[in-house]
Amino acid sequence: MNVFSAQRGSDSCSDNPKSKIQNRKLVGFATLVLALAMCGAAAQAQQPAGIPRIGFLLPSTASFQSPRLEAFRQRLRELSYVEGKNIVIEYRYAEGKLERLPDLAAELVRLKVDVIVTTGLGTSAAKKASATIPIIFTGAGDPVGAGLVSSLARPGGNVTGLSLMLRDLDGKRLELLKESFPKVARVARLWVSGASGNRFYTETEAAAKALGVKLQSLEVRGLHDFDSAFARAKRDGAQALITNDHPVINTRQRQVLDFAAKNRLPAMYPTSEFVEAGGLMSYAPSYTDLWRRAADFVDKILKGTKPADIPVEQPMKFEFIINLKAAKQIGATVPPNVLARADRVIK
Repeated sequence: MNVFSAQRGSDSCSDNPKSKIQNRKLVGFATLVLALAMCGAAAQAQQPAGIPRIGFLLPSTASFQSPRLEAFRQRLRELSYVEGKNIVIEYRYAEGKLERLPDLAAELVRLKVDVIVTTGLGTSAAKKASATIPIIFTGAGDPVGAGLVSSLARPGGNVTGLSLMLRDLDGKRLELLKESFPKVARVARLWVSGASGNRFYTETEAAAKALGVKLQSLEVRGLHDFDSAFARAKRDGAQALITNDHPVINTRQRQVLDFAAKNRLPAMYPTSEFVEAGGLMSYAPSYTDLWRRAADFVDKILKGTKPADIPVEQPMKFEFIINLKAAKQIGATVPPNVLARADRVIK
């Protein structure tokens, strides 16, 4: 017996006006639920067959990735793909909780997307989830060493993309920081252990010795370690800050920026997003350029080219960005010779 027949089983209940009203509400609610379910099924059934579906698997937050994704979508439009019309995009964000990446990758595989676009640690999760769906990465540190591709020229398998396998990039950042602020002798190094973090650690260590700078390690393992790391930096008298590019740090962007501003620390960041959000300076590949180029990879895949036949590419454009508003906020002056080297100055 269902809930409605049970409620109508008593004559006294059926004659009760209040019961009749309650019954009508229940029936109305059930009808609404059924209608919504039928509409959802109909909409799914009416989705035109053959429309390509892209899956985005991103380790950090939607707000952090927004400029990069807009660059990707803009390039897609230039290639005649319009989201919601002739292409569908499924977005999955780990929000800095990297343990979620395998489940999010599995979701995209179950949706039977035509290609997965990802970055950083998302690439390994996507590859473990599928050996057949084409995977395009943007910003993998060492795709060959990580076992993602056989070689840069001939990736093999179902993975290809744009690599950041660049020597001395972190050392260059420290060099620019020291050149901008010659009196800085103690630099706090905010990093997350792992493949990219370990490379960042060794490269900045080598550069620090050459520059006569003492590095203070601020290792964080997760989203809840930042308060204690910053407390160590203050206790040990850090005079400047440098960070590595990692989803955990990117997810805590606002907290990192506020710490540097509050403690009047000159800071060098590994992505332009930090400077555009109020940070002092960054030196990095143009990530918007990388994501635009990733759209070209997607276009090739959708037109039938196999990932194995698309060589991995390297960054072509680098940007040194300085935010003079941030400099004024911490009472710092950037030398004219450094400003002259900047590709972009935010005033």
